Amino acid sequence: MTEAPAPKTHAEANRLRKDIVLGEATDEARLVRFVAGPDGVVTPDVARKLPGRGIWVGADRASVALAAKKGLFSRAAKTKLTAPADLADQVEALLARRVLDSLGLARKAGTIISGFEKVVAALATGKVAWLIEASDSAEDGRRKILSAARKPARPPRLLGAFTSDELGLALGGENVIHTALLAGPGIDRWTLDVERLSGFRPLTPPEWATSGREENPEA
Repeated sequence: MTEAPAPKTHAEANRLRKDIVLGEATDEARLVRFVAGPDGVVTPDVARKLPGRGIWVGADRASVALAAKKGLFSRAAKTKLTAPADLADQVEALLARRVLDSLGLARKAGTIISGFEKVVAALATGKVAWLIEASDSAEDGRRKILSAARKPARPPRLLGAFTSDELGLALGGENVIHTALLAGPGIDRWTLDVERLSGFRPLTPPEWATSGREENPEA
């Protein structure tokens, strides 16, 4: 096994945690923290705030399933722990809620723009970090807005993992289809949460590949 490179700074060292599946130090931004609940059940802690010794696993469905199947949580905790059969689904739901809640905060901060015309105008400024399209958006409107998103020198990344109803609940509106998240404070943290979510669900529906944009532009 390749040895992880030594951290360059004290702050970087504080971000490294041992992935119990890989058995090596990994940036905690790429991991999900778990703790042992009082009933001996493995509990996800995606916000990293629950008390107790953290157990860290790669932020993807396969890693969580493998850790549960091979009893790695018990081995890491040095005590018998029960990993629920739906543990990966729990992580996915918690990460999805965290991403949506953060969008609500962004709306209050004024860094969210919604509506086709407003989003197209925002895309032209080059200040959009993420284009957020409802997963149930109409193909024609999506094709047009994705075309506009490709024009800036630094195109935004694309998220299409939530329905219009889910986005509406998060943003306090109805029929929320096209949304732009502007670059600014908190965008890096939000992006890392979205990237962790990508290990549990696709960031865009597979059928969107036929809309003329097969991959997310890089941030």
